Amino acid sequence: MTQVRRRLLRPANPVSIDETKRLQRVARQRAQLDADRETLSRWMSKLKRAFHAIERLQGQIARLERQLKS
Repeated sequence: MTQVRRRLLRPANPVSIDETKRLQRVARQRAQLDADRETLSRWMSKLKRAFHAIERLQGQIARLERQLKS
């Protein structure tokens, strides 16, 4: 007896599946970019605050050293 050939089920349009995966990847990357930007913004505000505090302390130290020298 002969057997019926097995049919391979393939998607109708393989490009659309690749495009869908690409769009999902791009969406994930955009979400990660937004999260990273937000995190960077928080860290930059902390860094600026710390930098100005150090700058202020250096000025006070320099002023005190000048006063003690004279």
